[in-house]
Amino acid sequence: MSQSPEPADGLESSSHWPSSLQLIGSKGLGGAERWFQRFCDALAERRAPAAIGLRAGSELERVREQGLGARLPCHRLPFRTVWDPVSRLAIGQLVRSLQPQIVQTYMGRATRLTRFSRQSGVVTPVHLSRLGGYYALSPYRHADAWIGNTQQLCDWMVQQGLPARRVHQIYNFVDPPQPLPAAEIEQLRMTLGLSREEHLLLCMGRFVTFKGQGYLLEALARLPTEIDGRRWRLLLLGDGPLRQRLQQQATALGIDERILWLGWQPEPGPYLQLADLVVFPSLETETLGNVILEAWAWRRPMVTTAFRGAREITHHGEDAWCVPCEDAPALAEGIQQLLQAPALASVLVERGAQRVEQAFSRDVIMRHYLDLYTTVTNS
Repeated sequence: MSQSPEPADGLESSSHWPSSLQLIGSKGLGGAERWFQRFCDALAERRAPAAIGLRAGSELERVREQGLGARLPCHRLPFRTVWDPVSRLAIGQLVRSLQPQIVQTYMGRATRLTRFSRQSGVVTPVHLSRLGGYYALSPYRHADAWIGNTQQLCDWMVQQGLPARRVHQIYNFVDPPQPLPAAEIEQLRMTLGLSREEHLLLCMGRFVTFKGQGYLLEALARLPTEIDGRRWRLLLLGDGPLRQRLQQQATALGIDERILWLGWQPEPGPYLQLADLVVFPSLETETLGNVILEAWAWRRPMVTTAFRGAREITHHGEDAWCVPCEDAPALAEGIQQLLQAPALASVLVERGAQRVEQAFSRDVIMRHYLDLYTTVTNS
């Protein structure tokens, strides 16, 4: 009997992967949605038997229509409210049609609306709920098992009463960078009105309280106009409900002309390629922080606050420069120190790149998911 060829580069054969349906009910784009897209890309790369269920009219659907998403079969679902009976019916019909072995849901809406009736003699999928934050667990408790993207999050879920044997910790992965040609980066620099003589700082994240951009603006106002003879500029990627407040704060601090408000960018790679330093000012409630992994992958030095996720995965002075949360003076001092100490920045970059290869690469993390999928479907 002939065998299907193995995927290139040692990727797991599709025959090894249980079939799955990946469900997300988000309307907008954020870190969780970018992770969902990357994870589905990885399933497609491995030719895993998988399908996607998205909210009709969502930003993720728009991204897919632009050819930027995974080429997995995609199904449009209402996901109108967290109690929407039409959506529950649509999910049930889709599951009966596809008959996946696993249904993996992301965040509260998709998880709450995904429910299976357990009947004797009727095979139903394993419901995995993937959490990336310290959410109220009531919408998640009916799942069969839970995935947390940090160990601290998993420990917290167990403390909240979820059975430890069904709580599984798997970190996020970050993809290798795909740099643009130098000419395209220079064109982007010119389009943005940037000079090669400027220090370019990059901050990425939704404009919500726990991302801490307000403290970053306070820190920037403390910096000298020039550091080692070079002016600094901030590339601020993101959007959200605090945008107007943050812009007003920047104006009041007299630094608005130093900031480029670039909005949400579905592909931040070119801006990481431009940046001299990544700054991640999140507060304690930040769970993991994909920006840390992206800075490491793109070999960019980073100043991060020591929120709970950063304390779990970074090592101060070795792969990142860590400062206390909600401490604008310390954040300013860290930024200035790394801009003035290229040798230290280089050490952080090299060690960060090693961390990605050892623990946060696509291959490493997808092997963990394959192990989990295999375990839960065989048990």
